Amino acid sequence: MSRRTTLIVVAAVVGIGGYFGYQYWLSRQNALPAGIASGNGRVEAKLVDISPKESLRVKEIRFQEGDLVRPGDICVLMDTNTIEAQLEEAKLNVVATQEKEAVEKATIERIKAQIELAKVEVVRSKNLVAQRAGSQRELDVRNTQLKTTTASLQEEEAKLRTILQEVAVAQAKVATIQTRIDDATLRSPVLGRVLYKLAEVGEVLAAGGKAMTLVNLQDVYMEIYLPAADAARVRLGAQARIVPDHVEGRTVAGYVSFVSPEAQFTPKQVETRSEREKLMFRVKIKVPEKTVSAFIEYLKTGVRGVGYVKLDDSVEWPSWLQKTLEPPETNGKAAAAKENGQ
Repeated sequence: MSRRTTLIVVAAVVGIGGYFGYQYWLSRQNALPAGIASGNGRVEAKLVDISPKESLRVKEIRFQEGDLVRPGDICVLMDTNTIEAQLEEAKLNVVATQEKEAVEKATIERIKAQIELAKVEVVRSKNLVAQRAGSQRELDVRNTQLKTTTASLQEEEAKLRTILQEVAVAQAKVATIQTRIDDATLRSPVLGRVLYKLAEVGEVLAAGGKAMTLVNLQDVYMEIYLPAADAARVRLGAQARIVPDHVEGRTVAGYVSFVSPEAQFTPKQVETRSEREKLMFRVKIKVPEKTVSAFIEYLKTGVRGVGYVKLDDSVEWPSWLQKTLEPPETNGKAAAAKENGQ
């Protein structure tokens, strides 16, 4: 064998050895200490549908797919011309019933004045009869007039109560129609991103029909699956980390918000210990809302990654899981304290 060939062989051996040594070093660097479990998953968020309460025509769409929307933002305007005409009619009905109320109150005041006059006439007639200057017949007429006028007052007061109820019903109808108009302005209930635009301007949507679907960025999480032995040690609120595939060298701090009480993969018969160890339980790692808000422009759902969960609070995170994306504190002095003891 020539010297040149020997050098090539030696170089190849050294290279192969170095490659496998480097891979071994990497595996040691990324090795998890006892007390930390991991699982594959993807970053997800809840979906929110934007829908009208009643069948209306789409008048305006203010956001397109991919746009960021904040709570209270107007997403879609529905055509309310017909409802607004009903509102004007209802308002006129309120004015008419209020006029009836005013007339009835004036009638009641007039009758009360007649009653006061009738009382005076009765007293005067009594005095005249006592002095033998008036007739008993005239006193009887005065008493009858007083009773009749008092009965008329009671009748008109009953009418007024009915009219007041009519006014209240008319005002309630106005409020109901106004609520329908307000509901025709479809607002975002969450901080989110438009995933699908499902309607077009001019299209008539049925009640509950979807105008658009939002990704709720206030509820971002990753679900991983852990074997029964690890899932049994996970507690709610335990520290967790998410490492998305697209974030190089950074992790996202989170916490365990849910551990499924039921196994996701269950053999037909679970009788032996080895079979029970095959059970896998769903664990949900939630990202704190303040972290989501701080990095809202970079957050993407559907991205694959790995989730890590502490089974033992006393265990320290390995160095490559300690550098997390943290929102800044409002005072600007340091990174925000980690949520839930992180």
